[in-house]
Amino acid sequence: MSAPRAIAVVGGGVTGLAAAWRLAAGGRHHVRLFEASTVAGGSVRTECVSGWLVEGGPNSLQEGGAVSTALLQELGLEGERIEASPRARHRYVVRKGRLVPVPMSPPALLASPLFSFGAKLRVLRELLTGPKQRAADTSVADFARQHFGREIADTLVQPFVSGIYAGDPERLSVREGFPLLWELERTHGSLLRGQRKAAQARRARGEPAAPTLISFRKGLQSLPEAMAARLAPGTIAAPAVVEALRPGAERRWKIDWAAGGQGRSEEFDAVILALPAWALARLPIGGAGPEAPRPLAALEAIAHPPVATLFLGYSRKQVTHPLDGFGVLIPASEKRRVLGVLFSSTLFDGRAPDGHVALTVLTGGVLQPEAAAGTAADQLALVRDDLRDLLGVRGDPVFMRHRLWPRAIPQYELGFERHRLLMTACENEHRGLTIGGAARDGIAVGRCIESGFALARRATGQAEAGA
Repeated sequence: MSAPRAIAVVGGGVTGLAAAWRLAAGGRHHVRLFEASTVAGGSVRTECVSGWLVEGGPNSLQEGGAVSTALLQELGLEGERIEASPRARHRYVVRKGRLVPVPMSPPALLASPLFSFGAKLRVLRELLTGPKQRAADTSVADFARQHFGREIADTLVQPFVSGIYAGDPERLSVREGFPLLWELERTHGSLLRGQRKAAQARRARGEPAAPTLISFRKGLQSLPEAMAARLAPGTIAAPAVVEALRPGAERRWKIDWAAGGQGRSEEFDAVILALPAWALARLPIGGAGPEAPRPLAALEAIAHPPVATLFLGYSRKQVTHPLDGFGVLIPASEKRRVLGVLFSSTLFDGRAPDGHVALTVLTGGVLQPEAAAGTAADQLALVRDDLRDLLGVRGDPVFMRHRLWPRAIPQYELGFERHRLLMTACENEHRGLTIGGAARDGIAVGRCIESGFALARRATGQAEAGA
């Protein structure tokens, strides 16, 4: 057996933690994780205060793929796992100032008062669409209009995309941002027919027809905390700023980093970069100093709109809407300041004290970046009228938490493939370097975990090949 190799992980978000934990669990490598903030976990932030459970970033994750029963058992989280409440099965969309349930199946869509007769005919036509091979990428908006027409694209698809990416469907890429839809069109033509067949295949395997939405009793931060807790003492350097990657002795990498105003250097056989796009863009690779090469500088062009989250707690009697769903999608055509609202206390149990409800209000995004600005009081003033009109909210909240993400979600816009090619070229040029995470492999928490595991496998191979 070869001697243990040293592997560095730069970036302690979910991707970096997953990579470090998987490498350490193998027991064959010395692992060091560098994180610039004081706490690992990236945007996954949970706070528990006086019976309120506040998610400052993602609120849930889909079970499936890397997020498996086996993973939760390995991390000791199987007893903490909770599923989304059946009460959260409804989704609402705002239509002409009123909340209307989103139809969740083709029959429900055809019966829904949400759409005109002409829009429903387009749905029937979509079911007859044959497989299609596209010569070039297209925007999510054009893709949706081609399948379902403008009415459904504007009323459902646009707010759906805003809810996931806080983005603009006219600019977002289908192939890069929604690869499953791209593949369904290629193999089935009709997206609705393809989704139905995929659900049938899952049932045949004994799985739920749709992926299960889960969290944990103490919130989503339980996941990164569990991975961090299983790393050996001293593995995580935080807060630690990596200043440069440069060649070391015997084809190794030397990492220059600083903590507490003190500069240090360490050598590694392989390096995993699990950083946001803007941090990758500014990182010197191959040298140090002001003139050092920054081969990923073009990643600075990846847009990251600001998003603010406002967690609001109310007495149950202050809100007239039954909150019998996941939340509310708000089309841009409604001219509201709110990007969307999650019914947090409905989605998972234990998010609000008895007799109270919790809402998570999102503002900002590509289409209204200015709406994310300001203090908690500014945000409350901004959204108060929308909450009153749409949900019947009366009076001031009895509990409030505010968080601003100045650069929230990377936008997989048309032309994003050039960024992927740049990262691949950087890896090819620099032996022992691997790059992944939300800047490359998808933005969902589950996708970040999958990316971390894949990075660990690749880094292991490279480290051992260089032995």
